[in-house]
Amino acid sequence: AGGSVLAFPELIPLLERAISTGDVLRLGRAVHAHLVKTALTSHTLLSNRLVALYSLLPSPAAAVAAFDDLPHKNAHSYNTLLAALLRRPGTLPDAFHLFDTMPADSRNLVSYNTLMSSLTHHGRQGEALRVVARLARDRFLGPGLAMDRFTVVSVATACAGIRAVRPLREMHGAVVVSGMELTVIMANAMVNAYSKAGRVEDARHLFNQVSIRDNVTWTSMISGYCQVKKLDEAVQVFDMMPDKDRVAWTALISGHEQNGGEDTALELFERMLADGVSPTPFALVSALGACAKLGLVTRGKELHCFILRQSIGSDPFNIFIHNALVDMYSKCGDMTAAMAVFHRMPERDFISWNSMVTGFSHNGLGKQSLAIFEEMLVAGVRPTHVTFLAVLTACSHSSLVSNGRLILESMEDHGIEPRAEHYAAFIDALGRNRQLEEATEFIKDLPSRIGPGTAGSWGALLGACRLHGNIELAEEVAEFLFKLEPGNS
Repeated sequence: AGGSVLAFPELIPLLERAISTGDVLRLGRAVHAHLVKTALTSHTLLSNRLVALYSLLPSPAAAVAAFDDLPHKNAHSYNTLLAALLRRPGTLPDAFHLFDTMPADSRNLVSYNTLMSSLTHHGRQGEALRVVARLARDRFLGPGLAMDRFTVVSVATACAGIRAVRPLREMHGAVVVSGMELTVIMANAMVNAYSKAGRVEDARHLFNQVSIRDNVTWTSMISGYCQVKKLDEAVQVFDMMPDKDRVAWTALISGHEQNGGEDTALELFERMLADGVSPTPFALVSALGACAKLGLVTRGKELHCFILRQSIGSDPFNIFIHNALVDMYSKCGDMTAAMAVFHRMPERDFISWNSMVTGFSHNGLGKQSLAIFEEMLVAGVRPTHVTFLAVLTACSHSSLVSNGRLILESMEDHGIEPRAEHYAAFIDALGRNRQLEEATEFIKDLPSRIGPGTAGSWGALLGACRLHGNIELAEEVAEFLFKLEPGNS
């Protein structure tokens, strides 16, 4: 701005440019200094934009200071600061306080919508729906608090997050009674929410009423049918879809793969490629998952080659795809290929490591499972319940009893409480190693750890008794099992 005094009409574009580019420290502060110099900080419109500008900073302190300096605050002033405070989980209490202490004429529908959408964004959907109830109570404050399309989308999104049906139906009823025009964005949010809540018939009824549908509407309906395992209906909707995009294909393929339709999932995947549609990473993960469940290692290798060809000239690494490849090769029994993929991964998460530990374990390679488990600990990756169950099973199948005992005892050091299935795996290891009396005493001591000895624990010991011909102990074990599960005698 140099030494000249800028007029009001020139300052607004400068502030808007600073906000749109995020240039808070240079351009923003220069404009702020100019406002102070020309005594324009008292101008509500300009200062509201200053609050919006400073809300882009990591800390809301400057936005709060600009707000506090405002001599004449209007609804926009409060809502701008409210939005700034709601961006960060750490300042949510300050946002709630501001909302509660707003003057009645400033707490408008924008305030409620901002609060609801932000709470939903932070995973606090239940609180967002309580805000809706408060909005309904506060409507007597004036016509400005009537519901609008943003309210509808916020409520539907909150309901979808926690699969809540009642508030969704109440809001849907209010939309119908008010005669509000149903936009495609509103319809999409509501179809998605009904689908997520398992109310697929309600979703379909609304879907049929909507005059304009976009790909999100169609895909939400397809996903809804897949979620409740109505795969034929999902295919019917998909076949009616005028413009089948890769997201819709993914929804249908993954829906089949997750609900026992692995063969169909692979057929759909081939149909998608034949239609010239490029698969999403999640479509590839689903196709690999189908190969893993069906044990189709050759088909899985073909997919692997396809993935390698597709990634030429672009960023080849996607952790979800690589984890799915490791899982597919492991479940198909090709641990050499699984290990090769694993070692080529530039980054790994706990799922990558769990797949290797579990893969070696399920393929009877106990020592390798134990070795990769130890590598996992050295790499600083925190094991899960699944990791421990896999490595304990590996110890059992490979007669590594002492290793199994040490691993079981180490679980609490990693912040994990052993469950019944972990004890059952160790008892199985004792039984397979002919340490039947120790196994019996171990089970009898279980009530002090996890309550009554579990059927799984006694079942593991009974299997070992049969394997090693210990008839006397088998009869004693069978008696305990009968007491635990008299219906399965």
